[in-house]
Formats: sequence, structure tokens, C-alpha cells
Amino acid sequence: MVEAKPGKSVNPLLKLALEFGPLAIFFFANSYGDRLFGVAQDRRIFVATGIFMVASLVALVLSRIVLGYLPRMAIVNAVVVSVFGGLTIALDDAFFIKVKPTIVNALFGCVLLGGLFFGRSLLALVLETVLQLDEEGWRKLTFRWGLFFFVLAALNEVVWRTQTQDFWVAFKVWGVMPLTMAFALAQTPLILKHELKPAKTEE
Repeated sequence: MVEAKPGKSVNPLLKLALEFGPLAIFFFANSYGDRLFGVAQDRRIFVATGIFMVASLVALVLSRIVLGYLPRMAIVNAVVVSVFGGLTIALDDAFFIKVKPTIVNALFGCVLLGGLFFGRSLLALVLETVLQLDEEGWRKLTFRWGLFFFVLAALNEVVWRTQTQDFWVAFKVWGVMPLTMAFALAQTPLILKHELKPAKTEE
């Protein structure tokens, strides 16, 4: 889910690169770490994790420079990657970087659905600058995204526990991103139905 705020006019592809670039670098480092850095194949994940941490922090800095603000999602991602990546390297256990998406997605799901429980559509805080929906629209969209984050958390658990490490890395990069984009596009009918039209001004 790409966060949008007012700021500098930036190419959408550049925004996408800033958000998903660190993941692509993580995939590349894990796939070719043995050839590039001379490490054993079973050690590639640790090298890739360290590079992922650096790439996430660099993306955060570039976001501030290019976009003119720090996206909330980028801040959360950089902090979580640093914490779980640090644990992975310090304890020499890939479990922590593998379980990171589960915890993050479950956390997002809890925040969104928890907000609804208390009568607040928190998704509006992220998207209200690009979407103008009525109250029912925000409530439905927030509920759907909350459930979707739980689905992503469950998928991550299934994949990393049942598939190879390389498959999990590939799924994290090339599976989750298309799924998220497809889900976002599938919400178009709901958005169009509940979109608030600007009032016509009389001369």
C-alpha cells in the first residue's frame, strides 16, 4: 500500500522504486551473495539481511530528499527491518528475518481493525490526501485492508515454514508485491461507489 501525501511532484515509478527497491536488493543479494561476496550458500541470507538493512535506511533518506517528507510506512519498515535484521545477524538465526513480515502485517491488521472497533477508520490518516470517501467507504476499505494484512501474515507463515529459503525470498519480493497491487486495484469499485464528489460552485 503506497502512502501518499502532499509534497514535491514525483514520478509514481520513483515512489515505487523507493518503496520496493530494498526488497529487490534483498532478493538479488540472497540469489547471488555466494558469487559476489564469496560466502557459502547457506550464509547468503545473512549477507542479504545486512544489505537489506542498509538499503532500507538509504531508501528512508532518499524518500526525505526526493519526496520532501518521511512516509510513515517507510519509517515503520526501516525500524522493523533494523530490529529483526539485527537479531538475525547477532543471533545467527534466519528465523527473525523470516518472521518479520508475519509480525508487521499482523500488526497493521490489528491497528486497522482495532481502530474500527473504537470507531475510527485509521486508513484515512494515510490516504485522505488522495482519496475522499464517505464514512461508510472508509470503514469498508479499512476493514478490507485489515483482513488483507492478516492474509499476508498467514501466507508468510505458510511459505517460510513449508518452502525453501530461496523460494521464501522470491515470494517475499515477487509474490507479495503483485498480490498487494492486485488487491489495491480490486478496491476500485468500492472507492468509486463511495467517493465524495466535489461540490459544484455557483457563479
